[in-house]
Amino acid sequence: MSSADLAQSISRELPYLRRYARALTGSQSAGDNYAAATLEAILSDRSVLDGEDDTRIGLFRAFHAIWQSSGQPVSESDDLREKRAQDHLRRLTPNSREALLLRTIEELRSDQIARVMQIGQDEADELVQIALTEMGQALRGKVMVIEDEIIIAMDLKGIVQAMGHEVTGIARTHTQAIELAGKARPALILADIQLADGSSGIEAVNELLREMGEVPVIFITAFPERLLTGDRPEPAFLISKPYTEEQVRSAVSQAMFFTSTEGLSA
Repeated sequence: MSSADLAQSISRELPYLRRYARALTGSQSAGDNYAAATLEAILSDRSVLDGEDDTRIGLFRAFHAIWQSSGQPVSESDDLREKRAQDHLRRLTPNSREALLLRTIEELRSDQIARVMQIGQDEADELVQIALTEMGQALRGKVMVIEDEIIIAMDLKGIVQAMGHEVTGIARTHTQAIELAGKARPALILADIQLADGSSGIEAVNELLREMGEVPVIFITAFPERLLTGDRPEPAFLISKPYTEEQVRSAVSQAMFFTSTEGLSA
C-alpha cells in the first residue's frame, strides 16, 4: 500500500480508534493522547503495521502495543473519586476490558481481537467473558434514559434494570429530560441525539451537565459521525444504532467505573 493510500485508510479508521481509546481511559483527552501516540509510532516506523492487511486491525494492534507498554490503565487524576475508580480498574483481570470493548463497542470478531492483542482466539473469548462477569458485578446506580422512540426506550430500560440498576425514568424531549433530572439525580445518562420534538439530545445533556456537574453519558445514535468529528468535546461512550444488548451492558458497566462512588471504597 502506498503512503497516500495508507494515510487515507488510517484517516477513515481514526475516529473509531479514538472512540475505543476514550472508552478505555474514561476521558476524551487521555484517549486522544494515546491515539496520537499511536499515529506518531506509525509515522516514525511503518513496520509496526507489517503482517496485517487490514488497516483497522493494524491500527488497533499498534495502539494496543503502546497501551500495554505504558502500564497505565487510565490517566492519573487528583480527584479522589476518580482515583478510587482507577484503583478498582487495576484490580480487574489484565486485558479483559480491552477485549470486551473491542468485542462490544468496536464489534470485532474473536479472531480480530486475537490479532489486535496478539493472543490466541480462545484466550480472547475467555477475556471477554471474564470482563462481563467482573464488571457486571461491580457497581449499581440510578440511570436516566433520554430516547424518543418508545420501543427502544423500553428496551434500554429493560437491559439496564436487568443489570441491577434503577431507571429514574424516560424522557422523550429536552424539557422532559431537565424535569426528570430535577426529580432524581442520575448516576448515568443514556441519550439519543435526536428527540421527539426536534430538539437535540446533545443540547439537553449539555444543560444537564452544566447543572449537575460531571455525570457519565452514553450516547446511542444512528448518527455516530455527528459525534466523531474531532473538532469539539466528544462523549467517552458512543454506541451506534442498531445496538446489541451486549454493547449496552458493556458501555454501562464501563461508564459506571469512572464516576460512581458506590462500591468503590472496598
